[in-house]
Parts: sequence; structure tokens; C-alpha cells
Amino acid sequence: MGDKIKNAYHDSKDIYDDVLTQGNFLSKLYIKFFWSGTDDNEIARKVLSYVPDDFDGTLLDVPVGTAVFTEEKWKRLKNAKITCLDYSVDMLEKAKRRLGDCSHISFIQGDVGQLPFADEECDIVMSMNGFHAFPDKERAFQETSRVLKKGGSFIACFYIKGKSKRTDWLVKNILSKKGWFTPPFPDEEELVRKLHELYATVEYYVDGSMVYFKCMK
Repeated sequence: MGDKIKNAYHDSKDIYDDVLTQGNFLSKLYIKFFWSGTDDNEIARKVLSYVPDDFDGTLLDVPVGTAVFTEEKWKRLKNAKITCLDYSVDMLEKAKRRLGDCSHISFIQGDVGQLPFADEECDIVMSMNGFHAFPDKERAFQETSRVLKKGGSFIACFYIKGKSKRTDWLVKNILSKKGWFTPPFPDEEELVRKLHELYATVEYYVDGSMVYFKCMK
């Protein structure tokens, strides 16, 4: 499974940013037809708004992807300690090209199921468009919670099933088979139940087949 995921993101590294940001006509059509027009740019803005502009603590970004959405904000948070982690070497290399000249940002190739952090080491854990790719989602939920300090924030966005038959068909028959997404996927009820098991407060929103939220431990 690990090789399949790495290969999938290696093959998509040159189109990844355009698809997420709707950077060309075909990607706009793809988002409109298969994702009900959900705007990843807008979701990214909302997710990033949960991180204070004067944040000066420890932040884990997993998976960092190519940092296409986070580049500008991470560069501004010069008093923070930011770690960018990704399983895909190709995604991580692209992120390094964007952020590698920032002394407050470090990069790790690693697995969300075995985070190289002590318990309660992070003030914020951010996971944008990651959980639908993680093979062991239960382990990913446990690990991201483990490394988060009491009172810290878990901030994320990702695909949930059950909101659109067209999106669910795409995920099952194409994206999962290619290795970009990995089942099983929670529906809204399952996700909310899991978040309430792990966190003291849960604030979440659904946009098409995407969910975004902020939880406090």
C-alpha cells in the first residue's frame, strides 16, 4: 500500500497544484462535475484562518503536500516552529522548494501512523486533504491526538462519503484505485463521533463532500 501511495503522488506531482487550485479549464470542469463545485481555495482559506496570525508555538503540518495553500501563511509565522511532514518524497520536495529558505520550518519524510514527536509536543496539528489518503485512519486519528498538547487545536479538511453519489463513485472507482485516496472513508456521523471521542470541543462544517473543522483537546 505504501508503494502504491508513493507512486500515485509521484505520477501526479506535476498536476497536483492545478487540480486543487482549479488552475486551468479542465480542473475547473473536474471540480464542478465530480465535486459539486466545492472550492478548495475557499476551504483552505477557512482552515488557515483557524491559525492565529501571531501564532508563535509548535505546529505540525501533516501531510504538507506541496504547500500550495500554506506557503504564504507559514512564511509569515516567523516566531513559530513549523514541521512539515509527508509520506511522499515528491510532495515534500515541492514543499521544500517553496519553504526551504525559512529557518523556522523543518521537513520530515514520515508516516502519520508513527509520528516522530513526544506526547503533547504540538500546539497545533494541521491536516489538509490528508486523511482520505491515509491507509490506517484510526491510527492517524490517535497519533495526531497523541502529539497535541492539552488545549491545543487539531485543524483539518478532507473527503467524507455519503454526500454525493457522483463524488463517491469517483473516489471508489478511480481515485482509490489509482492510490490517491485509500478506503475506508468515514461518513459525517462516523467522523463527528470519532472527533467527540478524542476532543473536548468540535467545530465542523460540510461543503459538498468535503468537511473542515477545528477541534480543541
